[in-house]
Amino acid sequence: MSTADAPPAPGDRRIERDLLGELAVPADVHWGIHTARALDNFPLSGRRVHPELVRALLVVKRAAAETNRRIGALDAARAEAIVSACDDVASGPLVDEIVVDALQGGAGTSLNLNVDEVVANRAEEILGGKRGTYAQVDPIDHVNLHQSTNDTVPTALRIAAIRLLHRLEASIARLQTAFQAQETRWAHVVKMGRTELQDATPIGFGAVFSAFAEALSRDRWRVSKCEERLRVVNLGGTAIGTAVTAPRDYVFQVVDVLRSMTGLGLARAENLVDATQNLDAIVEVMGILEAHATNLFKISSDLRLMASGPDAGFAEIRLPAVQEGSSLMPAKVNPVIPEAIGQMAIEVMGRGHMVRAAAQSGQLELNPFVPLVADAFLGALSLLEAADRVFAERCVEGIVVEEANVAATLARSRAVATGLVAALGHRVAAEVAEAARAGGRSIGEEVAARGLMEPEALERALSSEAATALGRR
Repeated sequence: MSTADAPPAPGDRRIERDLLGELAVPADVHWGIHTARALDNFPLSGRRVHPELVRALLVVKRAAAETNRRIGALDAARAEAIVSACDDVASGPLVDEIVVDALQGGAGTSLNLNVDEVVANRAEEILGGKRGTYAQVDPIDHVNLHQSTNDTVPTALRIAAIRLLHRLEASIARLQTAFQAQETRWAHVVKMGRTELQDATPIGFGAVFSAFAEALSRDRWRVSKCEERLRVVNLGGTAIGTAVTAPRDYVFQVVDVLRSMTGLGLARAENLVDATQNLDAIVEVMGILEAHATNLFKISSDLRLMASGPDAGFAEIRLPAVQEGSSLMPAKVNPVIPEAIGQMAIEVMGRGHMVRAAAQSGQLELNPFVPLVADAFLGALSLLEAADRVFAERCVEGIVVEEANVAATLARSRAVATGLVAALGHRVAAEVAEAARAGGRSIGEEVAARGLMEPEALERALSSEAATALGRR
């Protein structure tokens, strides 16, 4: 290998040029001057762009290259090199060269150009050229041909979101199934139900777990409908939805090619101007994610409360012990999984506010805050998917009901007197409850002592079957 053909050494630089002038770029990277300027301009969050957004943008570039080949705008060799480069970047270590910060000005231009540069340099290499020369494949003239940041990035955002929604739906289903299994396992146990944290009336643990599962069932159904809100894309609209610079053949074919490549039911927006400037569909879906986060917070909070103790709390359930709870207090185990789920839910709700605030911040034909929307929205999807999976695996599937504690609490509660209202009336049942408390007797013992009910009728009224049946028989 000659010196001229040797790969660049770390620390070597190459000179690239743009409208603003020249800049030295590391010679061993596939990104170029536009990415270098973005790295200087936006050292903000320290987070990179969501990996699903990067992968989705690469498939958009792939579809654009194939469409441009079909209409004769790109020669076959160059188009095939771009397609191969997109595949290489998506599936290999070159994806790590998409390095721009998740938060950036320009509606995502830095991300778009980072991808364009990496793909162009890889395609240049595939064709036998040298990275940084752009002699055969140019980032803008070829990789970005007939595209704008304003139609590629929003389209990629929707593709990424749909893919993440599929994963989220599956993770919700697993968590729902975990609660349904607990519903079946513990249906025979009756506990004290509470309203406003005060004893109310007995309820079966089957009903408790069933309510959690049903809330998740609604979440799952809502999430399953979100793809319909996101499948309409503005690809082909270029800068503001008028398809400026794009041939009509490209505009009418590119989404069909993209649909075939992704396997998703994507459709070109009928009104590309509207689809380019408005993000209300994402706001709508974000609201559904917040509803799921709300349910997760409530469920995790209930589990923490029922598991409180173990000696001086409710102690109705035992959560799996996954780590020691204190560096000071011995033998302490905390409900760390539900606590983590609650914190995650709060973060998702906060991200929802970010999405709404950013979505309303567009002016006229474009919303420049798309990077914030993408970061908050896709991050929320990933958080929820992980939370559901961890919640099921590390907590819900291992819940054990403390049957002895539950029975003892139920036996000493005056609230079981509610089951006597039909036979004794509200006033007499209340008197019995107060007398039982004052005398240190159970409700059943107090009723028997007063001779208010036949033994068989009393036993039926206070039975677990009566407490958990739907309506009085």
